[in-house]
Amino acid sequence: MIDKTALKEVVTDALADSNIFLVSVEVSADNRIVVELEKTEGNITIDDCIEINNVIEANFDRDKEDYELEVGSAGLTSPFKVKAQYDKNIGNQVEVLTCDGRKLKGLLKAAGDTDFTIAITKKVKPEGAKRPIMVDEDETLNYNEIKYTKNIID
Repeated sequence: MIDKTALKEVVTDALADSNIFLVSVEVSADNRIVVELEKTEGNITIDDCIEINNVIEANFDRDKEDYELEVGSAGLTSPFKVKAQYDKNIGNQVEVLTCDGRKLKGLLKAAGDTDFTIAITKKVKPEGAKRPIMVDEDETLNYNEIKYTKNIID
């Protein structure tokens, strides 16, 4: 079976001087390898995928260990898996599902090492007012308090 740690190392080294980052590496029991990439700016191209595919094939001999290889972009509406995806999407609308079942939608404002902040628009009825008004409230969530965060495409 292909060593997942060694595979991650090879891919990370190949991406070191680029604006591409590794989102995930999956290796199944039957040696099906799926590598997901993303760029800090712009989109992953087919040439980016071919380049990483060639690096992997140069480092892992198919004659010694047969494997199926898929290199691609992390899906546009797929849940975020690494902090770099939060950094890239600051200023975008996101949907967050918390571990306690709340579904929040708002603007991703900041991403730290342990938490991130979204601005949520809420209806609030000020005291003495006849009608509620829309107000933006910041909510900070720890990464370990959520099930997923993903982009909202309008």
